Amino acid sequence: MKYVIIGASAAGINAAKTLRILDKDAEITLISKDTKVYSRCMLHYVISGSKTEEDICFTEDDFFNKYEINWISGKKIIGINIYNKFLTTDDERIVTFDKLLIASGADSFIPPIKNLRGANNVYALRHMEDVVNINSVAKINTSAVIIGAGLVGIDAAIGLIEKGVKVNIVEMAPGILPIQLDAKTAKVYENELIKNGAQVYTSVSVEEIIIDENKDVKAVKLGDGRKINCDFIICAAGVRPNVDFLKDDRIKIEKGIVIDSRCKTSVEDIYAAGDVCGISPIWPMAVKQGIVAAYNMTGNLKELDDYFSFKNSMNFFGIQTVSLGVLEAPDNTYEVEVRVYRDIYKKIIHKDGVIYGAILQGDISYCGILTQLIKNKVDVSKINKSVLDINYGDFYKVSEDGQYMY
Repeated sequence: MKYVIIGASAAGINAAKTLRILDKDAEITLISKDTKVYSRCMLHYVISGSKTEEDICFTEDDFFNKYEINWISGKKIIGINIYNKFLTTDDERIVTFDKLLIASGADSFIPPIKNLRGANNVYALRHMEDVVNINSVAKINTSAVIIGAGLVGIDAAIGLIEKGVKVNIVEMAPGILPIQLDAKTAKVYENELIKNGAQVYTSVSVEEIIIDENKDVKAVKLGDGRKINCDFIICAAGVRPNVDFLKDDRIKIEKGIVIDSRCKTSVEDIYAAGDVCGISPIWPMAVKQGIVAAYNMTGNLKELDDYFSFKNSMNFFGIQTVSLGVLEAPDNTYEVEVRVYRDIYKKIIHKDGVIYGAILQGDISYCGILTQLIKNKVDVSKINKSVLDINYGDFYKVSEDGQYMY
């Protein structure tokens, strides 16, 4: 059997390892644009200098030799022939397959802001070459504008602050981390950013990039007319699945490649996993999908039984925070319980005995049980205490259908 994997990040690497464990005699080929394996979640540590490229490699030593995987690195896929089952790389190499896993990930989205796409010194934070480019311009006393204050934007900001760069963060939403946190918990991090020298601009968009005759970035013009002088820009305005090489519409694409519970696409013998599916851009989900895909590629039935993707965890400035499920009550039929104690904040959203969302900051020890309760929609109405005080001791029996009994 000849397996081919596109992509050398969380989904692709875990799929390759699982394929080898399940099929000792298979021919496994992995193709990637990257020439090194590294965690994209940790790129900001390389910017700050607290970690090296080698430190953020998440594979075992000599991984490809150990698992007998043929790694074709530094090559892009430019096309897939579904009928004849082969790939074409950008150096005109033909790679045939019996079964294919597309784990090509996602790339940074560069919004259509005037002069942004044509300007010099505009970077994303998605690949190791981005870090190399950023570090080449991020010298002491330089100034950066970060467009977007999601997780990637805040990661980039902290990495640059630690490097001594003057950081300006621009976010269209009313606060930073708008997808991950509520206003109160986001404000805690915003205040820490400001304490560390950053300027934060919220509820405003970027209208134009001011460039000179050489197309070098000079300033950013905001929608309200203000200008921010800067030497370079990091664009952290979201990602788009890497599907440009998919010309055949038989592979169904919506927000990303559409897959079923076995990670199979709409085409027989072609699977997909990770960010390219557009389901949830988090590391644990990519790992699970890669493993599930590998099982089914080898004929071992396995289904992705965990679709709980609305989980975010972060630890900026030593402050731990976890958000689960919905961040705000969808309507007034939901109950919201909040507890604040010194630097600890807990909020739980529930309705008719079912918890739908929670945010924990400062103390995340309650995270494990809340994850299970929200993911499995467990009815906690019979527990005679506040949802803020529920613990594992309240569940001492599980019924045959998997429901908690108490």
